[in-house]
Amino acid sequence: MILAAGRGERMRPLTDTLPKPLQKVGGLTLIERHITALAKAGIKHIVINLAWLGDLIEKQLGNGSRFNLTIDYSYEQTALGTLGGIVNALALLKEKQFLVISADIVTDFDFQPLLSHSFNSNDLAHLVLIEESNFKGDFSLQSHRVIMPEGRSFTYGNIGLYQRQGLMHFQPGQVLDLGQYLRHLISLNQVSGQLFSGLWSNVGTIEELTKINRLLDK
Repeated sequence: MILAAGRGERMRPLTDTLPKPLQKVGGLTLIERHITALAKAGIKHIVINLAWLGDLIEKQLGNGSRFNLTIDYSYEQTALGTLGGIVNALALLKEKQFLVISADIVTDFDFQPLLSHSFNSNDLAHLVLIEESNFKGDFSLQSHRVIMPEGRSFTYGNIGLYQRQGLMHFQPGQVLDLGQYLRHLISLNQVSGQLFSGLWSNVGTIEELTKINRLLDK
């Protein structure tokens, strides 16, 4: 699943007429960069949640056939938040475990090895943490277990594997926060993780969009 429903307030006025997932980085839209990488990793089905100017995203991507995969869309009248968007799309997400990424990051992360990850019996999420970022660390890592910040901390890279069973008790249509859900799971020792030190950038402002384009043009 690709999360693409946000308004992109910090990137206005660009996002007043073009949603953030359709902003271009290195000559390709943010969301198409993800879809191309996911197709290369062997993904055959993607769900994208839509709210702000979502019709433009659907028009750009279509049914996914040009990427050799299938795209389904989960519509939200107003954005339901990071977790709310996932829960609202569960009817379209058929697998027991599935990958979730945010449309507004740029990365060269290789998704293919992550797809073969095996969960421990009690785990409900597996997170990709970023070793170097401009953000304050969200979590720490201890023997591949994600824990609350303790000593050196890392940023959640908006790339994660989630178990469907952990989300079934939430009601669709609610505004829900993924960070709150993850902190709860971490308190129960139900989250594993890994570090990634390659290219990763959050694209949340015009300045960040300009910076990553300059970097990729070198």
